[in-house]
Parts: sequence; structure tokens; C-alpha cells
Amino acid sequence: MAKQNVAEQFVDILVRAGVRRLYGVVGDSLNPVVDAVRRNAAIDWVHVRHEETAAFAAGAEAQITGKLTACAGSCGPGNLHLINGLYDAHRSMAPVLALASHIPSSEIGLGYFQETHPDQLFRECSHYSELISSPKQMPRLLQTAIQHAVGRSGVSVVSLPGDIADDPAPDKPLETALVTSRPTVRPGDTEIDRLVEMIDAADKVTLFCGSGTAGAHAEVMEFAEKIKSPVGHALRGKEHIQYDNPYDVGMSGLLGYGAAYEATHECDLLILLGTDFPYNAFLPDDVKIAQVDVRPEHLGRRSKLDLAVWGDVKETLRCLTPRVRAKQNRKFLDKMLKKHADALEGVVKAYTRKVDKHVPIHPEYVASVLDELADDDAVFTVDTGMCNVWAARYISPNGRRRVIGSFSHGSMANALPMAIGAQFTDRGRQVVSMSGDGGFTMLMGDFLTLVQYDLPVKVIVFNNSSLSMVELEMLVAGLPSYGTTNKNPDFAAVARACGAHGVRVEKPKQLAGALKDAFRHKGPALVDVVTDPNALSIPPRISSEMVTGFALSASKIVLDGGVGRMLQMARSNLRNVPRP
Repeated sequence: MAKQNVAEQFVDILVRAGVRRLYGVVGDSLNPVVDAVRRNAAIDWVHVRHEETAAFAAGAEAQITGKLTACAGSCGPGNLHLINGLYDAHRSMAPVLALASHIPSSEIGLGYFQETHPDQLFRECSHYSELISSPKQMPRLLQTAIQHAVGRSGVSVVSLPGDIADDPAPDKPLETALVTSRPTVRPGDTEIDRLVEMIDAADKVTLFCGSGTAGAHAEVMEFAEKIKSPVGHALRGKEHIQYDNPYDVGMSGLLGYGAAYEATHECDLLILLGTDFPYNAFLPDDVKIAQVDVRPEHLGRRSKLDLAVWGDVKETLRCLTPRVRAKQNRKFLDKMLKKHADALEGVVKAYTRKVDKHVPIHPEYVASVLDELADDDAVFTVDTGMCNVWAARYISPNGRRRVIGSFSHGSMANALPMAIGAQFTDRGRQVVSMSGDGGFTMLMGDFLTLVQYDLPVKVIVFNNSSLSMVELEMLVAGLPSYGTTNKNPDFAAVARACGAHGVRVEKPKQLAGALKDAFRHKGPALVDVVTDPNALSIPPRISSEMVTGFALSASKIVLDGGVGRMLQMARSNLRNVPRP
């Protein structure tokens, strides 16, 4: 049996850690690793057209599966392209191992061709970033990187010079057990006791939930029922907490709707569950706040806390719910449910008025029809910008659907690459990329990746020929829009030229048929929907406190428009409110 080289040993360790795909672009210093993948039947190389796509795809796969994924880039410019997708994965707490191959080890520090210092470059977007400087070092260093990525839920980066990758591996490497899953974290009894006291002493409690409530839907509902609490959520908490929720009062933040803002400000005690909600202007400063989070560094960094509780939401509620006194008074909860329903009734009119005849097509209408026609277990990947708005307001979670996007990093062009990673996890599951024309064109080359691997991703392009979220930011700031117009091709024709199914939709009556045809198509498909570039609304008041980007924080609800099937849920919840 031929002696292994370092690259082969590296790939073997990835396989032992559960990695099944390595996303990247081949090239010089990376070639020994790519060749090792070629000869290992347990792992596949996924050839994308841009390394940024590789990192986004790996991050999406990790979010869907909860398991370690991997991506790679060749030395210098190659691995440098990974950085944006790695920032997104890291901030999304997705366990990703990135291989940054490097220049020859003898040339490091001498200004060699394509020289960078990847072990330094990636430190801000990783829990661990180190350089392998000898074959003997590799197994332990890679093991450490894997355990950082899995154990701390984020990115690890390993820099590997191409010459070392090609060197003989050390004899009989130690096969140390690898960490491949995270433990649960239970708070201490002292914190539980204090939280029980605060809840029992409060007349009006509101729960505000984030992505840390994943897997804890039943526990949150049981807790809310016992203490008669309205339940609001941040954008990343929507898919985990909104469905089957009789206590739902909507979402807070820039894209917010309903009564979440009022519920968080009119309570006596606000409990933040698994959320690192960044927009502190939407959080109250005159009520007591307790926060529960598995990441201790998240505790108290957005608002002043009266109690910080370090623990998983699910485990914390399992300890907490049996110990709190059941509240009998529903007055605050019912008041917030009614406010929520009234708020949705008001904004939904903007969506329903002759929208099925409006040309150019209302993007709200597109999202609503998409929500109705998509599978009950579909994965939606969502571009940053106005597509975030339409997904937040119209895509209905049900406990089986997934909605992922660059919700913490806020990068453009994430939807198509994320769809690639999501689809590789299950070719039989429907994956829908909700792409803006700006985001789609930024990494449009990787539409060819869909064709090359015959991935049945359905790309829905919301084509308004503009960077419309940026236009909104400019308008809110009192600036005329400038530099935001896109001159676009017929994207459906581009898709057909690539060998995929493509159709262009310009009239509302064509939309449902076009989406159904795309969903029935066995391979990749693109629906280019020409949407209204003026589908924006400005806050009723513009103040000097408003700033650009996602921190348009002086308005409770900045964007107007409908909220799809959420209104039906709110009406249903109101029917359960006891009448005097």
C-alpha cells in the first residue's frame, strides 16, 4: 500500500468528521488536496465558479443539516474570495471548515507571487485560524480546527502550503476521537431561581425570540401559555417560532409588522430568548429585561439586562416552566393579540387592492403566490435587500420549511450560492432562491453550477432593475436616489442559453402558471419576474435619528405592505380570546 501524503490524510480526517462535500475552485497550491478528494469515494469536490459561492454554499449546507461542512480556495486571491461567505457563515453560527491553501512554505514572508497571510486575514471571521508548517503538525491542528467549528458553532480556517500538502504524511497518525456535535447547556440553579422570582413578580411578560429557539417551539408555547405572554420574534426567529403560535404578535425591527414593538415596550418584564437582535433602538429602556442565550458573549451586548442567563433556550425552559406560577390574567396578552390583528388588517389593504392587475407586477403579489405554490417542506434562500422584506412578510413557516439568508451579515448575492448548498443536501427537496436582480447578477456565473450538476434549484428573480433597498435608504435619509439603476438582460433568455428552463413574466395573470411550470421542471429553472420598482413606502415620520442601512431605527414599521397568511393566523388567534 502506497504511503499517504498530507493531503490524503487531511481529506481522510474531514471524512471522519462527517464532511461529504468540499466546495471550491481548483488551482496550483490546492491541487494535491483536490486530487486526494478525487481518489476518495466518501467525499465529493463541488466545482463552483467563484470561491465566494463556495463559502456561502458550505454555510447554507451547515445551516440546513447542522453538521460540519467545508470549502476551499487556492493560494492568495483564490482563498481571499472565500472571506465574504465565511463572514456570513460565522455570524450565522454555521460550522464550516475552510481550507486556505498557501504558497510554498519556503517562500512565506518573502513577497512571493500571490502571497497573502491567510492565517491572519481570516481571524476576524473565525473561531480558529492557523497555519500548518509541518506534516507532523497537520492531524492535531486540523482536529483542533474541527472542534472549534463544531463546538463553538462557527468558522475555522486552516492554511496549508501546497508543498506540505504534497509531502509524505507521518507514519501511524493518531486517530483521536473528533467532536461532531454540541452539548446542551443548562443554566445554574441561582439564575433559574432569580428568573422565576422576576416572572412571578411581573404582571405583564413578553417573550421575544430569535434563532436560538430552533427546536424549542413546543417549550416556548408551553411557557407562553403558563405565563400568558405574547410572543414576538426577530427575523431569524421567524421560521422557528411563528407557526402554530396562538400568542404571536409579529416581528420587530426594520422589517417588522404587527404588535411586537408594542408588546416589548408595554410589558413589565421582557425575556429575550436566543436572540442577538442588533437593533437596540427597537428595544425598550424602561422595562426589566432578562436574556437567555447559549452564547455568553451575546448576553447584555444590545441592552441593559436585569438578569443574564447562560443556557440553551430549550433546556432553560424545561427547568423554568414547571417552577413558575401559572398566571390567570390574560388581559395584557389579549390586548396585544387584538393590536396585532388590527395592525395586520390595516397594512394588508395595501397589498389586496387590485394587485392581481397591477403592471409592473407588485413584488408582494409574487411572494404571496410563491408562498401558496411552494412545497410545505421547501427551503427558501433569500437575497439581502427587498427580498428580505417579501420573505419576512409573505413566506409562511410551518415547522418544516426553512428560510435562510444573510440575516446577520447582510451580504448581497447570497441567495443563489446558498441554494446550491441547500440543494446538495437533498436533491428531492424543493429549493427556491428568492433573488433580487442586483444580487443575482453579482454572482450570476454560478447559475452555471446549477446546470453543471443538474441541481433542480428554482431561481425566482424579483427584477425591478434597481437596488431598491438602497433607494429606500437614500430616500429615508432625504437623498435623491443615485447609482441604483440596473440595465438588465432578459434573465430567462440567459437561463435558456445556459441550458436551463427559463421564462419571463411581465403580467400578473402569467405568474402562477410560470411558477407551476418551473416547479414541475426536473432540473434548474429561472423565472424572471418584472416587478414594480416603486414598491417602496417611506416611514410616516422622518427624523434626524434615522441612519442608512439596516439601522433605520426611529420608525416602528418602516416598510408598508401586506403580510400574507399571517393575517389569517391573527384572526384565528383572536377567536380564541375569551369574551366577557
